[in-house]
Amino acid sequence: MADIKAIQQDAANVARQLLETGHMRDGLFVVGCSTSEVAGESIGTSGSEAIAEVLFEEWRKFSRQSGADLAFQCCEHLNRSLVVEREVQKKYGCTEVAAVPVSHAGGSMASYAFKHMDDPVLVESVQAQGGVDIGDTLIGMHLKRVAVPLRIDQKSIGYAHVSAARTRPPLVGGPRAVYER
Repeated sequence: MADIKAIQQDAANVARQLLETGHMRDGLFVVGCSTSEVAGESIGTSGSEAIAEVLFEEWRKFSRQSGADLAFQCCEHLNRSLVVEREVQKKYGCTEVAAVPVSHAGGSMASYAFKHMDDPVLVESVQAQGGVDIGDTLIGMHLKRVAVPLRIDQKSIGYAHVSAARTRPPLVGGPRAVYER
Protein backbone atom coordinates (compact mmCIF):
# COMPACT_ATOMS: atom_id res chain seq x y z
CA MET A 1 0.00 0.00 0.00
CA ALA A 2 1.33 3.41 -0.99
CA ASP A 3 2.09 5.94 1.74
CA ILE A 4 -0.31 8.72 0.67
CA LYS A 5 1.11 11.28 3.13
CA ALA A 6 4.65 10.70 1.81
CA ILE A 7 3.41 10.98 -1.79
CA GLN A 8 1.64 14.24 -0.97
CA GLN A 9 4.82 15.61 0.63
CA ASP A 10 6.95 14.52 -2.36
CA ALA A 11 4.53 16.27 -4.75
CA ALA A 12 4.49 19.41 -2.60
CA ASN A 13 8.31 19.44 -2.65
CA VAL A 14 8.39 19.13 -6.45
CA ALA A 15 5.84 21.91 -6.87
CA ARG A 16 7.66 24.20 -4.43
CA GLN A 17 11.00 23.59 -6.12
CA LEU A 18 9.50 24.30 -9.55
CA LEU A 19 8.08 27.58 -8.25
CA GLU A 20 11.47 28.47 -6.76
CA THR A 21 13.15 28.17 -10.19
CA GLY A 22 11.27 31.31 -11.22
CA HIS A 23 10.46 29.77 -14.61
CA MET A 24 6.94 28.64 -13.78
CA ARG A 25 4.65 31.59 -14.29
CA ASP A 26 1.48 32.02 -16.28
CA GLY A 27 1.08 29.93 -19.40
CA LEU A 28 0.29 26.30 -19.96
CA PHE A 29 1.80 23.59 -17.73
CA VAL A 30 1.42 19.89 -18.62
CA VAL A 31 1.31 17.15 -15.98
CA GLY A 32 2.06 13.62 -17.09
CA CYS A 33 1.64 11.06 -14.34
CA SER A 34 1.55 7.31 -13.85
CA THR A 35 -0.08 6.63 -10.49
CA SER A 36 1.04 3.00 -10.95
CA GLU A 37 4.68 4.11 -11.04
CA VAL A 38 4.12 6.36 -8.02
CA ALA A 39 2.88 3.26 -6.16
CA GLY A 40 5.96 1.27 -7.22
CA GLU A 41 4.30 -0.78 -9.96
CA SER A 42 4.76 -0.85 -13.73
CA ILE A 43 3.14 1.92 -15.71
CA GLY A 44 -0.46 1.14 -16.63
CA THR A 45 -0.92 -1.77 -14.22
CA SER A 46 -2.14 -0.42 -10.88
CA GLY A 47 -3.78 2.96 -11.26
CA SER A 48 -4.85 4.62 -8.04
CA GLU A 49 -7.55 7.23 -7.59
CA ALA A 50 -6.28 7.90 -4.05
CA ILE A 51 -2.85 8.82 -5.42
CA ALA A 52 -4.43 10.83 -8.23
CA GLU A 53 -6.45 12.79 -5.67
CA VAL A 54 -3.47 14.00 -3.63
CA LEU A 55 -1.45 14.80 -6.76
CA PHE A 56 -4.36 16.68 -8.35
CA GLU A 57 -4.73 18.84 -5.25
CA GLU A 58 -1.01 19.64 -5.17
CA TRP A 59 -1.02 20.66 -8.86
CA ARG A 60 -4.09 22.84 -8.31
CA LYS A 61 -2.21 24.62 -5.51
CA PHE A 62 0.76 25.00 -7.87
CA SER A 63 -1.56 26.48 -10.52
CA ARG A 64 -2.97 29.04 -8.10
CA GLN A 65 0.52 30.05 -6.93
CA SER A 66 2.13 30.21 -10.38
CA GLY A 67 -0.78 31.43 -12.49
CA ALA A 68 -0.21 28.53 -14.89
CA ASP A 69 -3.08 26.72 -16.60
CA LEU A 70 -3.00 22.93 -16.12
CA ALA A 71 -3.22 20.18 -18.74
CA PHE A 72 -3.28 16.55 -17.50
CA GLN A 73 -1.90 14.11 -20.06
CA CYS A 74 -3.71 10.84 -20.75
CA CYS A 75 -1.93 7.55 -21.47
CA GLU A 76 -1.24 6.19 -24.94
CA HIS A 77 -4.67 4.50 -25.12
CA LEU A 78 -6.10 7.97 -25.72
CA ASN A 79 -3.10 9.05 -27.82
CA ARG A 80 -1.72 11.16 -24.96
CA SER A 81 -4.56 13.66 -25.31
CA LEU A 82 -4.99 16.08 -22.41
CA VAL A 83 -7.65 17.11 -19.92
CA VAL A 84 -8.04 20.88 -19.59
CA GLU A 85 -10.73 23.29 -18.49
CA ARG A 86 -12.93 24.39 -21.42
CA GLU A 87 -11.79 28.01 -20.90
CA VAL A 88 -8.17 26.82 -21.30
CA GLN A 89 -9.08 24.96 -24.49
CA LYS A 90 -10.58 28.13 -25.90
CA LYS A 91 -7.78 30.39 -24.62
CA TYR A 92 -5.07 28.35 -26.38
CA GLY A 93 -7.14 27.29 -29.40
CA CYS A 94 -6.71 23.56 -28.74
CA THR A 95 -8.63 21.00 -30.79
CA GLU A 96 -11.25 19.16 -28.74
CA VAL A 97 -11.48 15.38 -29.13
CA ALA A 98 -14.36 13.06 -28.27
CA ALA A 99 -13.46 10.74 -25.41
CA VAL A 100 -13.82 10.56 -21.66
CA PRO A 101 -10.70 9.35 -19.83
CA VAL A 102 -11.21 6.41 -17.48
CA SER A 103 -8.62 4.56 -15.44
CA HIS A 104 -8.02 1.83 -18.06
CA ALA A 105 -8.06 4.22 -21.05
CA GLY A 106 -6.59 7.58 -20.17
CA GLY A 107 -5.14 6.74 -16.77
CA SER A 108 -6.15 7.41 -13.19
CA MET A 109 -4.61 10.90 -13.08
CA ALA A 110 -6.39 12.16 -16.21
CA SER A 111 -9.60 10.39 -15.21
CA TYR A 112 -9.53 12.00 -11.77
CA ALA A 113 -8.83 15.44 -13.28
CA PHE A 114 -11.72 15.03 -15.72
CA LYS A 115 -14.10 14.20 -12.86
CA HIS A 116 -12.93 17.07 -10.63
CA MET A 117 -12.39 20.02 -12.96
CA ASP A 118 -15.15 22.62 -13.28
CA ASP A 119 -15.78 22.22 -17.03
CA PRO A 120 -13.34 19.63 -18.39
CA VAL A 121 -12.70 18.89 -22.03
CA LEU A 122 -10.26 16.56 -23.75
CA VAL A 123 -7.91 18.13 -26.30
CA GLU A 124 -5.67 16.51 -28.87
CA SER A 125 -2.46 18.34 -28.02
CA VAL A 126 -0.99 21.47 -26.45
CA GLN A 127 2.21 23.48 -26.72
CA ALA A 128 3.02 24.10 -23.06
CA GLN A 129 5.62 26.43 -21.58
CA GLY A 130 6.58 23.82 -19.00
CA GLY A 131 5.67 20.56 -17.43
CA VAL A 132 6.37 17.75 -15.02
CA ASP A 133 6.70 14.09 -15.94
CA ILE A 134 5.96 11.71 -13.07
CA GLY A 135 6.80 8.12 -13.91
CA ASP A 136 8.36 8.63 -17.37
CA THR A 137 5.08 9.25 -19.21
CA LEU A 138 6.78 11.15 -22.06
CA ILE A 139 5.34 14.68 -21.99
CA GLY A 140 7.83 16.09 -24.51
CA MET A 141 5.35 16.03 -27.39
CA HIS A 142 3.30 18.65 -25.54
CA LEU A 143 6.11 21.15 -24.86
CA LYS A 144 7.00 24.10 -27.06
CA ARG A 145 10.37 24.13 -28.73
CA VAL A 146 12.94 24.49 -27.13
CA ALA A 147 12.64 22.37 -23.96
CA VAL A 148 15.14 23.06 -21.19
CA PRO A 149 15.46 20.57 -18.30
CA LEU A 150 14.76 21.96 -14.85
CA ARG A 151 17.02 20.43 -12.23
CA ILE A 152 15.25 20.00 -8.91
CA ASP A 153 16.41 18.18 -5.79
CA GLN A 154 13.26 16.06 -5.43
CA LYS A 155 13.88 13.23 -7.93
CA SER A 156 10.80 11.12 -7.23
CA ILE A 157 7.21 11.12 -6.09
CA GLY A 158 6.64 7.88 -4.29
CA TYR A 159 8.52 5.37 -6.41
CA ALA A 160 8.13 7.29 -9.67
CA HIS A 161 11.00 9.14 -11.33
CA VAL A 162 10.28 12.86 -11.78
CA SER A 163 11.64 15.18 -14.43
CA ALA A 164 10.58 18.69 -15.32
CA ALA A 165 11.15 21.16 -18.11
CA ARG A 166 10.53 24.71 -19.15
CA THR A 167 10.75 26.08 -22.64
CA ARG A 168 12.40 29.07 -24.24
CA PRO A 169 12.05 30.65 -27.66
CA PRO A 170 14.42 29.23 -30.29
CA LEU A 171 17.57 31.30 -30.73
CA VAL A 172 17.84 32.56 -34.29
CA GLY A 173 20.61 34.36 -36.07
CA GLY A 174 24.32 33.94 -36.14
CA PRO A 175 27.46 35.56 -34.74
CA ARG A 176 25.90 39.04 -34.81
CA ALA A 177 22.66 38.07 -33.03
CA VAL A 178 21.91 39.53 -29.61
CA TYR A 179 19.68 37.41 -27.38
CA GLU A 180 19.17 39.57 -24.28
CA ARG A 181 17.98 43.14 -23.94
